[in-house]
Amino acid sequence: MPTTLVLFDRDLRLCDHAPLHHAAARGTVVPVLIWWPGDEGNWPMGAAQRAWLAQSLPRFEATLRERGSRLIVRNRPTREALAELLDETGADALYWHRRYTPAGRSLDAAMLDFARERGIETEVFDGRILHDPTALCTGAGEPYKVYTPFGKALVQHTEVPPPLSQPKTLPAPKAWPASELNALVDALTPSPRWDAGFWDAWTPGEDSALARLDAFVRADGDRTGLDRYDDERDRPDRDGSSRLSPHLALGEVSIRTVWHAAQGSSTGRTKFRNELLWREFAYHLLWHFPSTTTEPLKPSFARIPWRDAPNDLDAWKRGQTGFPYLDAALRQLWATGWMHNRARMAVGGFLVKHLLLPWQDGARWFWDTLVDADLANNTLGWQWVTGSGADAAPYFRVLNPMLQGEKFDPDARYTQAFVPELRRLAPKHALAPWDAPPDALRRAGVALGQTYPHRIVDVAAARQRALAAYERTKTA
Repeated sequence: MPTTLVLFDRDLRLCDHAPLHHAAARGTVVPVLIWWPGDEGNWPMGAAQRAWLAQSLPRFEATLRERGSRLIVRNRPTREALAELLDETGADALYWHRRYTPAGRSLDAAMLDFARERGIETEVFDGRILHDPTALCTGAGEPYKVYTPFGKALVQHTEVPPPLSQPKTLPAPKAWPASELNALVDALTPSPRWDAGFWDAWTPGEDSALARLDAFVRADGDRTGLDRYDDERDRPDRDGSSRLSPHLALGEVSIRTVWHAAQGSSTGRTKFRNELLWREFAYHLLWHFPSTTTEPLKPSFARIPWRDAPNDLDAWKRGQTGFPYLDAALRQLWATGWMHNRARMAVGGFLVKHLLLPWQDGARWFWDTLVDADLANNTLGWQWVTGSGADAAPYFRVLNPMLQGEKFDPDARYTQAFVPELRRLAPKHALAPWDAPPDALRRAGVALGQTYPHRIVDVAAARQRALAAYERTKTA
């Protein structure tokens, strides 16, 4: 019987997994995961996502075993691992999902070369995004750089097939090769366990991803969470987002599954699908402009005179900026491995404009600390807040951190949840403790500069400094 190696990495699921589906129809299936960070170029998986993977892998192995299969893990360079596995299993085919990051594209090419050398069959399937970046272009034959026409073109010209069902059984080889799964899980598990708080907020794995999706689209009263999405998505004090992003990042649920689940005519459903299209836009840009992971898409933005201020960067990372709403978001990131999207815009804009620190520093921090770290989304998001990317915010848009808190966390529930030293203050004072009467601060046990930091920057002066710095982008 023909035997196929099916390679997994950021696609840890059985539902809507084309390589697995077609391999099972062909014959014996050997699911494989090769862990070798050197294959990921300058962006190996960050610490928070490695902690997630340590939780997800045993769950994925368990679902495979329920179907008579298992996950074979090797921790060495891909070429070496594949050569071993082909010899050990006698496999004559290699199937996997196409990759879109710069390092992933290089790895795909190397694997195809290797397969040709060995004379084995290969199939590379689409399944990580909805569209083919090489097929979607403007009327002039150029990549899209503006979101709205891109989204319209994708919807008009891309047919998204329905998701494939989970295989009930997976034909197994007569003998299984050795697996290094347990050793990898041990290596990925943080020590000490700084990730402990993550698992109060998250449960990794495909079952959890599908349950979360079902809860989001299922009715709660007269409307689903999806139908309420347009009203509540910008409120970090509410559970208004889908919280599917970590599952999508590790491929525990497919983008096609989510896309089809979100069909409908409500404004919430439309807005949510637009966010999925924004993710597609991020991948479109990354495919066509791979250098943007570290370089501005608009070359003139390389002239911004960024500051070298490690103390300010450290205060930002630790949530000690003195601006409570921002500090709550940054501490949420550290405590749970995730930050609400609206808050990401605020803390990102604060870093690059009020602190005038390089967006690349923020991108690296998010990459290491987010459980939903995604190179395409991360790159587009940071270029957007900086103003240096496609369809980006105008350079003169400088979000006021106090107004952001007042607008999106008016009762300070979000802020006080993650900045406990301000919990005894009234909401309006918790958002702006510098305006609180001395007696109110004293009764709440707050001593500015001691129990909670002073603001590290004057907002008005920092805005003027940013605008002056950004003028460099307009000169020859």
